[in-house]
Parts: sequence; structure tokens; C-alpha cells
Amino acid sequence: MIPEDPIILLSFINTNLRDNYPELEELCRAINADKDEIIKKLSLAGYSYDRESNSFK
Repeated sequence: MIPEDPIILLSFINTNLRDNYPELEELCRAINADKDEIIKKLSLAGYSYDRESNSFK
């Protein structure tokens, strides 16, 4: 289960991307999460996915 709070979600996703997964799609498959839902939740909090750095900024 992924965190509901957008700031905790940001930390959870970015930490996993940094430490374990080379791309968002792979992380989402591994944790059985909807990539578009994560992008939407973090977008509403002012963050967007940067493929080059493999993180939300």
C-alpha cells in the first residue's frame, strides 16, 4: 500500500526510485500501483516526474 499523504508519498516514491528502481514504470509494477494515479496525486501537490533524474521535483 502506498502512502495517501502527498508529501509522504513523494518521499516514498523518490526514495524507492533512488535506491531500487531505474524508472517509475518499474517501481509501479513492483508495488502494484497505478502510475497515472501517482503522477496525478503528486502533480496536485506541485510535483512532476523528471525522467532524466528519475525523481519527482
